[in-house]
Amino acid sequence: MHFQAHTITVVTRRDITDFIAAEEVAWWGRVDEIAFLKRVWPDLDERPSTDPRFSSATRDVRQHRQYNLDWDNNWVFEDERLGLRSGPDDLFVEFLCQMLHPIVRSDEAEVRRLLTAFNGFLGADDWEMVEVAQMSGRPIYEGRRREAIKDPQKSLDLDSYEYFGDPQVVREHLRRIDRDLKSDPASAIGSSKELVETVLKTILDDYGISHGSSDDLMGLYKKVQEALRLNTEAVPGDAKGSKAAVKALRALVTTVQSLAELRNALGTGHGPTRRSSALTRHARLAFNSSVALTEFLLDTWHERKRDAEL
Repeated sequence: MHFQAHTITVVTRRDITDFIAAEEVAWWGRVDEIAFLKRVWPDLDERPSTDPRFSSATRDVRQHRQYNLDWDNNWVFEDERLGLRSGPDDLFVEFLCQMLHPIVRSDEAEVRRLLTAFNGFLGADDWEMVEVAQMSGRPIYEGRRREAIKDPQKSLDLDSYEYFGDPQVVREHLRRIDRDLKSDPASAIGSSKELVETVLKTILDDYGISHGSSDDLMGLYKKVQEALRLNTEAVPGDAKGSKAAVKALRALVTTVQSLAELRNALGTGHGPTRRSSALTRHARLAFNSSVALTEFLLDTWHERKRDAEL
């Protein structure tokens, strides 16, 4: 079902379709043109033909694109039956997302180039295409409205942490949080907790400190707190500052504990017997808390590592 929203203006739509035409991008990619169209319009066989000789849009397209070859490549943007010029926003963006689907387009460099261009145009109307899943390690995109909130997938500059050997697990947590914040808040809460756990375990592994299944979130945090000397060297050389920092660290401890309790109460763990009552605002609280704590821990860990190398 496509909602009749029209926040993507005719100007943006024209800019994108003109770009596709100027760059000579085959919108159907490596699949059959009709097969591609049915990915966006599953009811293509039921849509009317503009040619009285044929009974459906599918027959119409086949005749003019495969046999007669008398429609140019960009006919799809002008065909009123499809509504790409004036139809719902989500239909238009879905067409673009399908253009970048791994089944449709295999050249990863081309996918990145098109994604950058499409998002550049869509950004003018507060829309964007974001990764929501993967197929064989390649991204699947979905369109959404931008909101005045921190983007989970951009919330941590993981590439700046040189001691973080493989941050892919953290990226996966962030991707799941991004995917589930609205549609499945309970799952987003669970992923937020797991984000913190992954970072804690990564730091402990780096210091050679053992941990196991019996270590809960708070237990992991206390081990990291000791390893990073968070209480005794919060602000080196500044006793008053250290005292204030220790108070702030206590608040972080409380945040971690509250995050675990929030997940247990509203999240997806421990085999719940009834549907979670978690709302998006609860998931945002869990996400924002986990990112604040994670960023602090990663920054402190790297600072300690650099100091040790001097």
